[in-house]
Amino acid sequence: MSTTALNDLSPFPIVQAPMAGGASCPELAGAVCEAGALGFLAGGYKTAGGLYQEIKQVRGLTARPFGVNLFMPPTGRPADPAAVEVYRHQLAGEADWYATRLGETDDSRDDAYDAKLAILLEDPVPVVSFTFGCPAPDVLAAFARAGTYTIVTVTSPEEALAAERAGADAVCVQGVEAGGHQGTHRDDPDEDGTPGTGLLTLVARVRESVRLPLVAAGGIMRGAQIAAVLAAGAGAAQLGTAFLPCPESGAHPLHKRALTDPLFTRTALTRAFSGRPARGLVNRFTREHGPYAPAAYPEVHHLTAPLRRAAATAGDAQGMALWAGQGHRLARALPAGELVGVLAAELDTALSELPHRSTS
Repeated sequence: MSTTALNDLSPFPIVQAPMAGGASCPELAGAVCEAGALGFLAGGYKTAGGLYQEIKQVRGLTARPFGVNLFMPPTGRPADPAAVEVYRHQLAGEADWYATRLGETDDSRDDAYDAKLAILLEDPVPVVSFTFGCPAPDVLAAFARAGTYTIVTVTSPEEALAAERAGADAVCVQGVEAGGHQGTHRDDPDEDGTPGTGLLTLVARVRESVRLPLVAAGGIMRGAQIAAVLAAGAGAAQLGTAFLPCPESGAHPLHKRALTDPLFTRTALTRAFSGRPARGLVNRFTREHGPYAPAAYPEVHHLTAPLRRAAATAGDAQGMALWAGQGHRLARALPAGELVGVLAAELDTALSELPHRSTS
């Protein structure tokens, strides 16, 4: 196994979340790394060649360790074609409104997973993380031989145990507060509408279930919250929404502004844009289509992709996927390096204010 320790990857216990869709671009990852945190590229929704080019760009921006995240291919049977077709008909009015066509749902389901694995094993990066499942033991063993530190996203103690048994180096514990897709290993529509488990409770439960290092993710926006998850047993905190408004972020300007726009008052988990539960700001699209979206990932993602692009081009945030965690109103539009410094200073202050136990 890799001899790298989680806290050897960066001076600060701060990880910039891999946000697929363009936000986690090389400029953001490079700036975060240079400031002393662990930057990440999002491999999801990219071609293998496109990911390779972004890795080269990050290497040109920093010599510090960085990570790449991959989406695990969906398991089980493809979605019910009839349910997807019903949703297609429901979205016909959106296509007319934005003067675009709906996407084809027979596009690749595996997100070029094998090709991306081949690139990362042939030319290793310091860290690789996985979302939507756990790789096979032989894949994790291959990364260990390459010297790559592996992290598996989990949303339950059971998933953490599976990652530990498979040979992962660490787990990223994702609470229900997190923005973007829930990284569950099994997408169960019967669990839609259930409260989910908050981050601090989940960290405590996973801490008592596995011996692996933990990265805590979900709604973290301030250094004091980082201190809280460290106290709960995590070795580092992962922040996504906090980095969205940074000038280096590749998020759309409308998305960045929406985080603190009084018009958007809350977040919710929705299948409306991708067919998988994902947390975003509640807008017209989620209200009108969320209740009817089928459990069909990535079919719904491909179906709505042209709508999301057209809405962004039209300057209409009400038709965009505005992924955000529950702490979005605490977002600060600071340069990424400055934000890392502020978070680190807040963390130091919070840790210094913790009561010290008597040793007598």
